[in-house]
Amino acid sequence: MRILTGLMLTALSFVAAAQAHLDVQTLVQKEQAYINEQGETDRRLVTADIVVPGETVFYTITFTNVSDESAENVVITNPIAEDLVYVEGSAFGPGTDMQFSIDGGASFANRDELTITEEGVTRPAVARDFTHVRWVMQNTLEAGAQATARFAAVLE
Repeated sequence: MRILTGLMLTALSFVAAAQAHLDVQTLVQKEQAYINEQGETDRRLVTADIVVPGETVFYTITFTNVSDESAENVVITNPIAEDLVYVEGSAFGPGTDMQFSIDGGASFANRDELTITEEGVTRPAVARDFTHVRWVMQNTLEAGAQATARFAAVLE
């Protein structure tokens, strides 16, 4: 059985292509079942210290403008580890355009523009093909302001 630790997942998740005056933090979590006060089973996110195949991990990327100036053209890029498969539709980031890469981060496009050619046959890219997620902020990130992006992936 293959097991990844949270430390490995964190190391694999953090790449920021943004201005040097941004503080970027990545939190890697997974869902855990627990019994609530009403005796019902509920779920909550906890730190993904250990992840086993089939579990979903949630990457939350928080980026803060720690400078005294506004940050323009902020781009946050997060690789998807080789043993993880992106969960379709899970990426979000308020005020951002999301793009994906299928070529190890060499190029990015909107999800519906990506295609894969295998043995001469072209098909639309699917979640399993994605290697990176990118968030491109549409607005200026003011001094001291913070923004968040998130996506989920399943450990194979």
